[in-house]
Amino acid sequence: MTDIPSIQSILRESHLDGWLLFDFRGANPIAAHIAGLPGDAMFSRRWAYWIPAQGEPQWLVHAIELAPFRDRPQQPRSYVRWQDLEHELRAMFGDARRIAMEYSAQCAIPYISRVDAGTLEMIRGLGVEVVSSADLVQAAEARWSPEQLEGHRRAAAALLHIKDETFDYVAFSLREGVPLTEYAVQQWMMQRITEVGLTAAHAPIVAVNGHAADPHYGPTPERNAAIKRGDFLLLDLWAKGLEPDAVYADITWVGLCTDAVPQRYQHVCDIVAAGRDAALAYIEGEMAAGRLARGCDADDACRRVIEEAGYGDYILHRTGHSLGTDGHGNGANLDNLETNDTRQLMPGTAFTIEPGIYLPGDFGVRLEIDVYVHETGIEVTTLPLQHEIIPLLR
Repeated sequence: MTDIPSIQSILRESHLDGWLLFDFRGANPIAAHIAGLPGDAMFSRRWAYWIPAQGEPQWLVHAIELAPFRDRPQQPRSYVRWQDLEHELRAMFGDARRIAMEYSAQCAIPYISRVDAGTLEMIRGLGVEVVSSADLVQAAEARWSPEQLEGHRRAAAALLHIKDETFDYVAFSLREGVPLTEYAVQQWMMQRITEVGLTAAHAPIVAVNGHAADPHYGPTPERNAAIKRGDFLLLDLWAKGLEPDAVYADITWVGLCTDAVPQRYQHVCDIVAAGRDAALAYIEGEMAAGRLARGCDADDACRRVIEEAGYGDYILHRTGHSLGTDGHGNGANLDNLETNDTRQLMPGTAFTIEPGIYLPGDFGVRLEIDVYVHETGIEVTTLPLQHEIIPLLR
C-alpha cells in the first residue's frame, strides 16, 4: 500500500503542491500501481488520482466507471464530457501551481516518461507548472521494506551458490567427456533456481566465446552452442523469492574451461573489475561526505576507467539498473550513456553495478553485483567480488 503521508512529506520538501497520477488504457503503469487502481474492474476511459501536499487524495473517473469505488468512504469525482474532465481537474488542483507527473524533460529518463505530450499540454493549460515525478516514483516504488531486503539477501546467497554449482557441473562434465551445451546448462540452472524456492521471469544467460560478447544473448533449443574445453563462459542469473512483493537478486560471473587463464582474458577482466570498483568507490565517497550519489555520475566514474584503458568502443550498455520486484525497478539507474539519469541513489533502494567489455566474435566480460543503499552507506549484497576469471579445470 502506498505510504501517502511519506509522499506528502516529500512533496512539501520539494516545494510541490501535489502529484497527479493520470492514465489512459494502461499507458502509465506507474500511476496504476501507486494509486492502487481497483484490479477487478475495467477502466477504458481516462482517470486521475490527485495526491495534494496537504489534505486527502482524490480520484477522478468517468461516470460509467464509478462502480468499483461504491464501497469506499470517499467517493470519486466524475466526468462525462471532456470539458467536465478539465473542469474537475482544475477543481481538484485548487490553489496548486506546481505539480508532479510521470514526465521527464527531453525524455531523459524514459522509464518515468509515461504521460503523452497532449495530456501535458492539457494540464499545463489549466494553469499549473508540471515537473518530473522521478524522485517521487523512487520513494513510492523503489524503496524496499526490511522484509524485502532480507528476502533479497537470501536470494543473492542462493544465486551465488548456484553459480558455484554450475561451474562445478560444467567442469565435471568436461572432465568426464559428457557432451554439454549452453541450453542444457541454462535449463539445469533454472531447475536449481526452482529447487531452492526461487522464481525468475526469464531463464539465465549461459554464453560461451562470441556469444558472451552479446549482452542479451540467451540460448534456445534451436540456437545454442556446445561447451568445450578452452571455451570462455559467462553466467548471468537472477531470481527472487516466492512472496508477492519479493525483489530480485542479479549476478554475472565469468570462467574459462581450462586449468589456467591466458593474460588476454584476464587483462579485460581487470579493466572491467576496476570500472566496477571505481563506481563503488565513488558512491561510498559521496555518502561518506554526507551526499547522495547520482546514477549518472556513478556511471561516468565506471566508464571513465574503461575508456581510459582504450576499451570505450566496446561498452554496449549502462553501468547498472535499479532492482525491484520486476528485476529492473523504477529507482535510479547507473546511466549516463543510454539515458541521462540524474536521480540520486536514494536510501532504501538497490541497484546493480555491471560494467562490460564486449569484443565481437571473441568474448565478453561482464561482472555484476548488487548494492543496497542504507542511510549512511552502501551494502554489497552479493559478495565476494570477482576479480579473476575462474579456471574451471584447475
